[in-house]
Amino acid sequence: MFGRVVAFVYGLICYILFLFAFLYAIGFVGNIVVPKSIDSGSRAPLVEALIVNTLLLSLFAIQHSVMARQWFKRAWTKIVPEPVERSTYVMLASLVLLLLFWQWRPMPEVIWDVQNQIGRMVLQALFWIGWAQVFISTVLVDHFALFGMKQVYRYFKGEPETATPFKTPALYKFVRHPLYLGFIIAFWSTPRMTLGHLFFAAVCTAYILVAIQFEERDLTSFYGDTYRLYRKQVSMILPLRRQKKTL
Repeated sequence: MFGRVVAFVYGLICYILFLFAFLYAIGFVGNIVVPKSIDSGSRAPLVEALIVNTLLLSLFAIQHSVMARQWFKRAWTKIVPEPVERSTYVMLASLVLLLLFWQWRPMPEVIWDVQNQIGRMVLQALFWIGWAQVFISTVLVDHFALFGMKQVYRYFKGEPETATPFKTPALYKFVRHPLYLGFIIAFWSTPRMTLGHLFFAAVCTAYILVAIQFEERDLTSFYGDTYRLYRKQVSMILPLRRQKKTL
């Protein structure tokens, strides 16, 4: 029982760390509230900024993608107990993200600056819609399982782990990856786009499009023909076509 309590507390700490990193990400990208944002801080030479920011984004991409692969999980759970595997992944991803926020080098050259009041309001609204879509997408598929809390809770209660059933609720009926679409909307929706913000948005969008390919390979391997049919019926990231029949 002591081990179960420790695992639950550990998972809870990891989840709180994720919430902090997620909320800070909103402020970081939107240049609001947080002490260090995407356009604030000491300015570095352009070459240095490009190198450092590329390394920071690459570190997050590598950690986030490699640790999510099934082959890594099989090896990783020989070291980390399976009930806290997801929480550990969430913790490391959050720490790498916080490192990115801390060490990010601003590139303040302005690419565009929308002065029209209506245009600014539309872009600001899209920014919040994007972040809301990210959060809602996690809730639709199982928020607490996605961030490790469900696993440590089941372990604490002594309940066996169960596989997540395939489902396509709400937004998932229109695009296969509404969570990633939410990120893209949030990253690009700003009335004042700097070079640093543009670089961040472009690299993150490219990473998302690549990461989807690896994720879908895992989903197809796990769910088989069910997911293959889903891929044929629903577009990947943009709602370009509708389902032909209910899944």
